[in-house]
Amino acid sequence: MSWVYILENEDGKYYIGSTTNLDNRLKHHQGGHTPSTKRLGRLKFVFSQEYKLLKSARIIERKLKKLKRKDYIKKIIEQGTIKMRQ
Repeated sequence: MSWVYILENEDGKYYIGSTTNLDNRLKHHQGGHTPSTKRLGRLKFVFSQEYKLLKSARIIERKLKKLKRKDYIKKIIEQGTIKMRQ
């Protein structure tokens, strides 16, 4: 299985990612081992959604990153689901 996940830092900035091993990936982010999130400081896990294929998760991840809309990300977190076509 694969996941799309969202992390939030203390300033309210979001990081969106995808992985096949969610626990391991979160440990990398929180341990400062991931260059793309190292600069964001302390991160909090706020959301994940499971997909059967990594390819599907990556498609959704790219679409969310292209949106660059904080309000849409907040809505996903509040509703607990991503309502987006692959």
